[in-house]
Amino acid sequence: MPVLSAQLRAAAARLAAAGIDSPRVEAELLAAHVLGVARGRLLLIDDVAEPQAEALAELVGRRAERVPLQHLTGTAPFLDRELLVGPGVFIPRPETELLARWGIESLRGVADPVALDLCSGSGALAVALADARPDATVYAVERSDDALPWLRRNVAGTQVEVIPGDVRDVALPAPADLVLCNPPYVPLSVAVPPEVAHDPAEAVFSGEHGLDLIPVIIARAAEVLRDGGRLGIEHDDTHTAAMATLLTGWRDITTHPDLAGRPRFTTALKAARASSARFSETSSSSAHRSA
Repeated sequence: MPVLSAQLRAAAARLAAAGIDSPRVEAELLAAHVLGVARGRLLLIDDVAEPQAEALAELVGRRAERVPLQHLTGTAPFLDRELLVGPGVFIPRPETELLARWGIESLRGVADPVALDLCSGSGALAVALADARPDATVYAVERSDDALPWLRRNVAGTQVEVIPGDVRDVALPAPADLVLCNPPYVPLSVAVPPEVAHDPAEAVFSGEHGLDLIPVIIARAAEVLRDGGRLGIEHDDTHTAAMATLLTGWRDITTHPDLAGRPRFTTALKAARASSARFSETSSSSAHRSA
């Protein structure tokens, strides 16, 4: 009967040779998935059955080919949840938890808030808001036919209402107290890790500068937010200046760092004069030049 500790050493070595950043951690996560136990309980297991050893070896081989770990386990951790993920939906990243926490905090003191998660994907932001604020009305907007089934699975049992449609023109509920969005924002010229190739391209890239959709998000948020409502948008670390330009007319514009200290999301408060008009081509072009 195969010895688990030896299986883990071999798995970690194979993953390290494939360039995985945390090979031992991922080997243990895959083993825990195969054995159906928490990772911390692996220390209590000496031997594994042959079929389990074979299943682990198969998953390690696929991970060595840079298939995302989350596709192999079928879940992605996000705050206090394990979200269901797989082909067709963007895998939520730990950095986005910071935006979720900011959104939750921004609703402190707001009774029965209304919040929108635009470009929702897996529903990570929407579910985080719903879990933290059972009194909130939360809407998750997503256009992808491939992502929508994952979104609906993840919001099942919560008060989140799914709105299928393109954020550019779908009808949105108003007034809202909060709009959060993790849109596609990677410039087309940026080289991404092999795992990102498994994410839907439309959920990752957004034109030459990565800014094709963000002006639309800001304009739609201005349409639906009440005066004093708040907006939080994740973006590329090269977009700080562009975000300040795009948010002209908003108040309290603040860019927040991610876990590595890079600028990752920007927040703002809607002033009464913030325009709800669609962003003009001229303004968009100016923002592109400032990126």
